[in-house]
Amino acid sequence: MSSPRIAAHLNGFGDRTAIIGDDGHELSYAELATRICDFANRLRAEQVSPGPGGECRATEPVRRLVAMAARNDIGSLVAYLGALEAGCAVLLTGSVSDEMLRVYDPDIVVESGDGAIPEPRRRRTGSAHTLHPELALLLSTSGSTGSPKLVRLSYRNLLANAESIAEYLDIRETDRAATTLPLFYCYGLSVVHSHLLRGASLLMTSRSVLEPEFWDDFRCHRATSFAAVPYTFDLLERVGFERMALPRLRYITQAGGKLDPDRVRHYARMGARAGWDFYVMYGQTEATARMAYLPPGLAATRPDCIGIPIPGGSFSLEPVDEGGDELVYRGPNIMMGYAESPAELALGPQLTELRTGDLACRTPEGLYRVIGRRSRFAKIFGLRIDLQRIESGLAAAGYTVCCTDDAESLVVAVTSEDAAAAAQLAAQLSGLPVSAVRVCTVGEIPRLPSGKPDYPAIRRLPVARSRPSANVRTLFADALGLDTAAITPEATFADLGGDSLTYVALSVKLDRALGQLPANWQTMTVAELESLPRRKRRFGRSLDTTSLLRAAGIITVLGSHIGLFVLWGGAHVMLAVAGFNFARFGVTPAPAAQRLRKTLRTVALIAVPTGLWVALTLAFTDYYGWQNVLLLNKILGPQDSPTAGHLWFVEVAVYFMLAGALLLRLPLVDALERRAPFWFAMAVLAVALIFRYRSFDLYAPHDIPFSPLAVWFFVLGWAGAKATSVPQRALLTGVAVLTVPGYFGESNREHLVLAGLLLLIWVPSVRVPALIAGAAALLADSSLFAYLLHWQVYPLFGKHHILALTASVAAGIAAAQLMGRARNVTARITVHHRPVRRMLESVLDGPDLRGRLMSQFRDQQIARNRLAGKMIE
Repeated sequence: MSSPRIAAHLNGFGDRTAIIGDDGHELSYAELATRICDFANRLRAEQVSPGPGGECRATEPVRRLVAMAARNDIGSLVAYLGALEAGCAVLLTGSVSDEMLRVYDPDIVVESGDGAIPEPRRRRTGSAHTLHPELALLLSTSGSTGSPKLVRLSYRNLLANAESIAEYLDIRETDRAATTLPLFYCYGLSVVHSHLLRGASLLMTSRSVLEPEFWDDFRCHRATSFAAVPYTFDLLERVGFERMALPRLRYITQAGGKLDPDRVRHYARMGARAGWDFYVMYGQTEATARMAYLPPGLAATRPDCIGIPIPGGSFSLEPVDEGGDELVYRGPNIMMGYAESPAELALGPQLTELRTGDLACRTPEGLYRVIGRRSRFAKIFGLRIDLQRIESGLAAAGYTVCCTDDAESLVVAVTSEDAAAAAQLAAQLSGLPVSAVRVCTVGEIPRLPSGKPDYPAIRRLPVARSRPSANVRTLFADALGLDTAAITPEATFADLGGDSLTYVALSVKLDRALGQLPANWQTMTVAELESLPRRKRRFGRSLDTTSLLRAAGIITVLGSHIGLFVLWGGAHVMLAVAGFNFARFGVTPAPAAQRLRKTLRTVALIAVPTGLWVALTLAFTDYYGWQNVLLLNKILGPQDSPTAGHLWFVEVAVYFMLAGALLLRLPLVDALERRAPFWFAMAVLAVALIFRYRSFDLYAPHDIPFSPLAVWFFVLGWAGAKATSVPQRALLTGVAVLTVPGYFGESNREHLVLAGLLLLIWVPSVRVPALIAGAAALLADSSLFAYLLHWQVYPLFGKHHILALTASVAAGIAAAQLMGRARNVTARITVHHRPVRRMLESVLDGPDLRGRLMSQFRDQQIARNRLAGKMIE
């Protein structure tokens, strides 16, 4: 890939596919070469034309400095390669800033826009610069051009690095890489260079790995690899990458910063199971991207190492004054040098070795391991501060942080509202007084387009102000029965085991603490909730519609049974709410096994108290039968029992949740649901609606609405939770309007049910007076127990219906409070009591669950050791 033979090299691959764009448009190598030549023609002073070998020829080419804002699209790629073909030096960036124009005064500016090949904007005829003959590319060391300091790279650098990468990755003509990183970032650019060198192809996309369309294109176009920085893996976990079916995936590469060894090991083992390789790599822009790689076979056993030098390169370790040995690299991909002004663009190669700034050691197996960073030390109050050690200590305590300094203080950006606690811990770890620690709370750590921390932006952050409201982590811990240390910033309510039974109480407490709770709070991370601004309360409190419907539903059911009034239909609305909550908390992006465990836990929290209460009643009455204890009356009968319908709602809700969870445990079904959640739910609804019109003589006509055949209400709620657009909600509304009327044969019941369904579909939350919000939340939280106990409570009050309703509700609330405390105590005993832990370890078959529990125990112990200053470096 040396100028001016780029087009000729690419033309040699003929009609083979080179690029596939976001819109699915394919470009062959021959077409790409032609477009590169055409663009080169625009940049040269004289007209040029492709030669017989595909190369571009001109009589007197003029070398110019081209500032180019590149995107991940075909137009940007053609412009970049065309500028190199024309012999220009390219300053590649994400955006052409005023500072760049002032400092470097480029001859031509190229700004990509809609994916089409951009039009060069000439700022002068000829060139105002003297450019070294070997200078090809100028890149920022950070993947951005916020600083005028640039890395000068030659054609030889680009070619040598591309050849090395292509060799150790064994890039083949059949490979196709998705462009997950910016083109102007050296790592992302190296993917392009190495694949075009070998005649492989590129899926040029600007989509994020968070977007389902990215994975649709990845599968459709048979991509075989993608590149990732540490932050990418946070995103992959959000989208349930582990459960994705990617049959063409051959390998994943990781660079751009150190990935936690546990994660390296996890992804290496995941790849071994799925049939793809995991390459951990090490590099810097100063080395044109790569200096080392860890062979995939060693990633699971030596996840803390950067590996071995790339082909053509070598390392040495040289002592430094600070202590330890600095990693020094030698190879043909070392930059020509830095540039901080246009005059330095005329300089030739100035380096024979690259001092990486990393402290490293060499293992007995010949692998290199980075153990620190020279530049990650700060001098504050005369103390030498190891910023990386402080970050590690804070991370072990559950904080997501990034540390830097501003010459006078230690600056800590943290995704937590508990600024005071973070400052205290940072002071302990650094040996500085708390007054020398400036903590800044953020929703997310500021990052450059490369995914690396944006240290200048962090230094500009305002200091965090203390917040008087309750700590979000404490509220989560209290509601879920967990230790605060187990509430990590990246976790969501669903990740931490939250379900519909704990959702209500926590939502009210969070709304009180935050002033106004977002409707989708259960999908937000703890860090995102902590970073929300405390809003001045407008009116009352925000109440989730499902909580409102559960509260209203239980009152209508109890009041109708007692005879205080007649408002039938609340149970079927609550059945739809159960489906809605099942979809919200059980059908998440989490791995399938984790989803099943969560649903089983929710089912147990419903079935166990119900079974225990029914069993208790058998001791002093024949009110129920043994079938009721097992929640099987609707299946085993007797159907003519006086109490046959008393627990129908609990029974069928349990059936439906179990059936849905087991269905989604099937790999093919799981993949279909993740691909199109709403349309999958609609397909299930279409099947369930068969029982709306056909009973197959399974139940008597009057029993049909109170049997498992009412499953379609549950699935209606499921689909409602997955409806994310107005057309989807409108479609579901049409289904409800067409199917509910005529089902019960009672217009009042049907109107009430339909009203509840429409609220569930269209209104995520309502604002009500604080007193009503608190009462509704209390009722919703205790609805199961109020339903169970009212059968035994209200007959005690005879015709005193209001008193009977009050007593039934009070009994339910008391039972719910007692059960909640018991669950919290049990959860904490499970976490802290070693015999219980050992028992769980011996009983639990699920390796994922056992590993998750033990990981929490280990992380807590590490945090305690580090906080006590006992961590072994």
